[in-house]
Amino acid sequence: MERYDAVIVGGGVIGLASAWRAQQRGLRVCVLERGEAGGGATRAAAGVLAPDPETPGFTALARCSAELWSAFAEELGDVGYTRCGSLVLAFDEQELGEGWLDGAACRALEPGISPDCVGGLLLDADAQVDPRRVVGELVQRLDNLRTHADVVDVTPQSVELADGSRIEAERVVLAAGAWVARRLARRLPIRPVKGQTLRLRGRLPATRIIRSEHVYVVPRASGETVLGATIEDVGFDETTTDEATALLLRQAMRAVPAVAELELVEAVASLRPRTPDDGPLIGEWEGFLVAGGHYRNGVLLAPITAEAVAALLAGDEPPPETDPFDPRRFEV
Repeated sequence: MERYDAVIVGGGVIGLASAWRAQQRGLRVCVLERGEAGGGATRAAAGVLAPDPETPGFTALARCSAELWSAFAEELGDVGYTRCGSLVLAFDEQELGEGWLDGAACRALEPGISPDCVGGLLLDADAQVDPRRVVGELVQRLDNLRTHADVVDVTPQSVELADGSRIEAERVVLAAGAWVARRLARRLPIRPVKGQTLRLRGRLPATRIIRSEHVYVVPRASGETVLGATIEDVGFDETTTDEATALLLRQAMRAVPAVAELELVEAVASLRPRTPDDGPLIGEWEGFLVAGGHYRNGVLLAPITAEAVAALLAGDEPPPETDPFDPRRFEV
């Protein structure tokens, strides 16, 4: 029977990054992914590195991880990381707050935005990365990654696969996204929320990430523009729909009319793992280590989550910013 220091169940950006950091600490790690590496929520993600501070403690966690991203990307190589900034658009005067630019100033920065924009907030620190390229680089660096490895049962020290084989480990890490609560650990407070994104090609409609209340437009130097993302509470349905595609295009064109000139090349839907307070689960839970529940911030939080998981596996203290997101906060 095979045995490792850690088995990580889930080969999205969180599981892969955690395995890499643990491997760098000298641990023998195996990653098990039921499909292709990065083929779930990571594949659909737009890679926007912009904190969304709603949950208490989230701002500190997100800012710390955002600061780690530059060095994290430099280690990996060319993964499309760039601190391009965001421009958050307002279409109603009541949306404007202190420090917001007026519409004319916004159009001076980004001539392609809608003439209906009445103002905007410039966030220079926001960045982006291409999650698919991140996955590709992580995969090359891992010693033990198994794809199409369907896990049917887990204990804190072992994993059973659909083919009947069993793998033992000092620790098992649950990083299987929305599917973990359905297939492996039903008591974990995670539920799926479908999100659809679109990928288009053509002349870039902006230089920054353009965000409004209902959509974001992410132009990449590669010539790709990503639109996202719907929020659909439909259980474990991962199908794309024409209705969601039309909605995203309509919302994006309202913000940036030039989107209408781009060619649609891909629509992707995935399941994002959501917790009751929208904060991630990072830490101990019933004998397991959990790295999940990142909802819409999995790519953003990958570096700090990986640091935390690797530290816990090595018997060290995780970054203090992860303390508020102990999975045991939901225990009753």
